[in-house]
Amino acid sequence: MIRYSRFISLGDSFTEGVGDIQIDGQFMGWADRVADRLAQQQPDFSFYNLAIRGKLVSQVIEDQIPEAMKWIEGPTTLLSFHAGANDVLRPGYDPEVVLPQYREAVRKLAATGAQILLFTAIERVAKSGKMQELWHQRFSGFNNNVRAIALEVGAIVADANLDPDIATPRFVDTDKLHLNPAGHARVAESVLQLIGAEFDPNWRAPLPPLPPVGKIKAMWAELNWIFTFLIPWISRRIRGISSGDGRFAKHSAPIRLS
Repeated sequence: MIRYSRFISLGDSFTEGVGDIQIDGQFMGWADRVADRLAQQQPDFSFYNLAIRGKLVSQVIEDQIPEAMKWIEGPTTLLSFHAGANDVLRPGYDPEVVLPQYREAVRKLAATGAQILLFTAIERVAKSGKMQELWHQRFSGFNNNVRAIALEVGAIVADANLDPDIATPRFVDTDKLHLNPAGHARVAESVLQLIGAEFDPNWRAPLPPLPPVGKIKAMWAELNWIFTFLIPWISRRIRGISSGDGRFAKHSAPIRLS
């Protein structure tokens, strides 16, 4: 494998680590977990996480890519790019605008010589229903775009749809959108395996069935989700506010890990 001396991660809440454990008020996240493990395998390793929750593709391109370009060191740099899910979830999503933006961003990053790491999104979160069909239509189109540009530039793709367990309650946070700590740990192991680094060979071991959830408990959980997450999300959309407004990147310059 290439011994990466630097890992730069760009994107939104997925890469910021929302839903994972918090250290000094900051979520850890799969990217930080990967960086920690790579640092154990490579001396003088540095990590740079620019991801901020709620960001759209255009915002990642405008705000994060110029900063990342300052620190790329060719093929010894691993660079992850995860953006677009927030665009796809918006009512006014326009694939004719977002998907070309995504492709051009990846081309620009790949031209630096860094090894690019891309991600697909889960295409099915429910068995049926109109919302599920809309979700599948939008995200399958988005994922096809990710796979096509990855093939063009030689990027590594972490395909969430190859791990159906990742969308189950054992790995998803209570907001039904982000990963919980176990989910972030699982993604970290999958990434380590994809890039040829040392990983836990048991991360894909068969899982025991989840215990059944009673109807009353499920109902209260659904009500809690509606009032705690759904209504605030709708409110932000109406007011044009993002969860990332006013927030700054965790690591706005490379940090040394050992």
